[in-house]
Amino acid sequence: MQTHEIRRRFLAHFEDAGHTPVPSASLILDDPTLLFVNAGMVQFKPYFLGDAPAPWHTATSIQKCVRTGDIENVGHTTRHNTFFQMAGNFSFGDYFKEGAIRHAWKLVTGSVEDGGFGFDPDRIWVTVYENDDEAERIWRDEVGLPAERIQRRDGRDNYWDMGVPGPGGPCSEIYFDRGPEFGLEGGPVADEDRYLEIWNLVFMQDVRGDESPKYGAAPIGELPQKNIDTGLGIERVAFLLQGVENVYETDLLRPTIDRVQELSGRSYDGGTPEDGVRFRVIADHIRTGTMIIGDGVTPGNEGRGYVLRRLLRRVVRNARLLGITEPVLADLTAVVRDAMGPSYPEIVSDFDRIVSVMRAEEDAFRNTLTTGSRLFDDAVATTRAAGSSVLSGEDAFTLHDTYGFPIDLTLEMATEAGLDVDEGAFRSLMDQQRARAKADAASRKQGSADHSVYRRLLEEHPPGEFLGYTDLQAAARIVGLLVDGQPVPVAREGDVVEVVLDNTPFYGESGGQQADTGTIRTGDGTIHVDDVQIPVPGLRIHRGVVTGGTVAVDTAADAEVDVARRTAIARAHTGTHLVHAGVRNALGPAAAQAGSLNAPGRLRFDFTSPSGGIPPALLLEVEDEVNTILQEDRDVDWYVTSMDRARELGAMMLFGEKYGDHVRVVDMGEYSRELCGGTHVARTGELGMVKVITEGSIGSGVRRVEALVGLDAFRHLNREHVLVNQLAEQLKTPSEELPERVSGIVERLRAAEKELETIRAREVLSSAGSLADGAQDVDGVALVAARTPEGVGGGDLRSLAGDVRGRLQARPGVVALFAPDGDKVSFVVATTEAARERGLGAGDLVKAFAPAVNGRGGGKPDLAQGGGSGAAGIDDAIAALRAEVARAGR
Repeated sequence: MQTHEIRRRFLAHFEDAGHTPVPSASLILDDPTLLFVNAGMVQFKPYFLGDAPAPWHTATSIQKCVRTGDIENVGHTTRHNTFFQMAGNFSFGDYFKEGAIRHAWKLVTGSVEDGGFGFDPDRIWVTVYENDDEAERIWRDEVGLPAERIQRRDGRDNYWDMGVPGPGGPCSEIYFDRGPEFGLEGGPVADEDRYLEIWNLVFMQDVRGDESPKYGAAPIGELPQKNIDTGLGIERVAFLLQGVENVYETDLLRPTIDRVQELSGRSYDGGTPEDGVRFRVIADHIRTGTMIIGDGVTPGNEGRGYVLRRLLRRVVRNARLLGITEPVLADLTAVVRDAMGPSYPEIVSDFDRIVSVMRAEEDAFRNTLTTGSRLFDDAVATTRAAGSSVLSGEDAFTLHDTYGFPIDLTLEMATEAGLDVDEGAFRSLMDQQRARAKADAASRKQGSADHSVYRRLLEEHPPGEFLGYTDLQAAARIVGLLVDGQPVPVAREGDVVEVVLDNTPFYGESGGQQADTGTIRTGDGTIHVDDVQIPVPGLRIHRGVVTGGTVAVDTAADAEVDVARRTAIARAHTGTHLVHAGVRNALGPAAAQAGSLNAPGRLRFDFTSPSGGIPPALLLEVEDEVNTILQEDRDVDWYVTSMDRARELGAMMLFGEKYGDHVRVVDMGEYSRELCGGTHVARTGELGMVKVITEGSIGSGVRRVEALVGLDAFRHLNREHVLVNQLAEQLKTPSEELPERVSGIVERLRAAEKELETIRAREVLSSAGSLADGAQDVDGVALVAARTPEGVGGGDLRSLAGDVRGRLQARPGVVALFAPDGDKVSFVVATTEAARERGLGAGDLVKAFAPAVNGRGGGKPDLAQGGGSGAAGIDDAIAALRAEVARAGR
């Protein structure tokens, strides 16, 4: 049974049982505790917690998931993937344990002809939580599963939560017995390779705190209602129903392995175990990377971008280890597209953008491999010069962490060079880095701060209507009032308050658009609103200060938005849509929105651009195109429609956003059509002018355009006009000739600086004679140790040291020159042949004094160099050098 058919049967089974099908959420959700969606229930988390009322009593979905916590183990086992599809059915206060168990049993053991999966019921085992008598009874007495195939397990196996504070509960897991050829008798407690878990039924009833009940901690409370959250692993069911040995041989992953066989000329089935791991890592990671890029992530050095970069670079590295030296990511991404496209058509429609990100990252990593190889060669030379056969853990870590050079590749190349690597020190440094990352991840948990006060307000007062699309002033009623986070009946002048209205014209900060400000007036008092936030879905909190009188709950109020501010923000938000369209027209579909800020009179638009920035001439064309649309004074319409209709219209959808069945479209004709919940002007002409002021990189593959709108744009141009006139007057040059005149001045300045450098170098080199004449005799060795003038370059320093050494002729001589540059210092050590015969090697001498200047260096016995960050220690370094020369000369 093909994987796409398994998906279809799952959804059909639960739709027939009255469940609402819900599309998979993006892998990127606005949850500070998660880098990626890692379970099917994540998009339903607000409904389980009671933060928002569920739109349905029951639902079903097949959710894209990514888990990378044990990425190093991927490929070594044959039943784990970083990307997987979790099929689930969900009940929000409807059915509970018995309903969940009956639904699962019917689908798992139902005949293929009747739409089931057709598993042999005599090979099904289940586990239940250690004290869950009810679940065991249902399996035994209601379903008829023999008691000997029901096993109890502790919380580590049969209690589920997300790994962070939030919803959780005991669970019951369904296993399939693959047969005695796959392991020991005795059920899941004996062997989880033979008895393979396919479905986890979670009886969601608890709220966990910082400590998980999985490890014995008590829940901190109960959820508002008892819910069901189940997760069936599509990939695991596929490999069982397709009769293959593991998840990598199913119809979704095997095509990638086959393609890698073609590219590498090596065999997966008949090759070495090491090669087998490499094939599986490539197949797993290229699929995960494709899905992550599809949801809008680009490679970077932090967070999700770093995870993605690591996945893709592991693909390239493992391909290299299989003997593939040509670019491979684009080719393999096409295989993923063909395999996953039937279930995820967006991978097909967005393929050009995805593959452009892949190519850019592979090109960058191939350059990294080239750079890293040179640095590796330097580290090898330094190691050998020191007489060691072990590359330091610090060097290996620097190559890995700073330059992205994989440790496995470092180990391989070190072996080829006849060296070992201090893996212990490397692992220690990696552990320290992980500890820092873990501490950072722990700090994310504050995103699960207790919002119980807000949730209670929402329960007591369901979301009121947002009137701000059409009205900037509205009659309302104060239904909630908080001071210092606690509900109060009355607030007085000077109090900082949070206000909930039954309906409101105020826009709450979201989607990159800043919040409205304004005033709330009652018969007895006034509140100045300076911020509006949405701490839980559906609840707008108006934050401000009581500026006069008193305000009370259950009081009529007049809510009035600051019109000037709202209008300026609406102009900026409309401008962002237009700039988005202009950039996309210029760069193609790879330029996808990656963030925005819409503030009064200005906008910031971030977009993915794997191929680099917008050339200045093209950026001017974008600006001109946008302003042409303003001059045409086009209508800006908005309407609510179905998601399917929005797709038919070609409306742009932002990666990472979660959309419902009905969406709001902001339409400026064929030029710009986007899904958006923000506020906008009625006609493009209201913007007046859009002026792009900057464009640049804010991270790997992500660019940022900043622009001014309306009067702010005019004022900016006016200031620039005044500045240009002032420069033209000072330089006695017409304004249109200023670039050429300024360029000429800069060129003359550079020529003068170059001449000064030449003069300075000549002066430095002319001091060679006096330095040689001033050599000190240290136990028969002529020592020249001196500080040069500030800022002498490395090339001049080496030339000077060589000149001084030559003047010492046949004498045993050591020359050490130190060139300070602020707090930093560069140094060069040169020795004569007679000195080397006494055992005075330049590289060894560097080790004696380098710590004094907080530095390091190395080289050959006749010449060594290095640098440090402690120029204040030059005198101490010279003293340490003198002592070492004296010791060696005895």
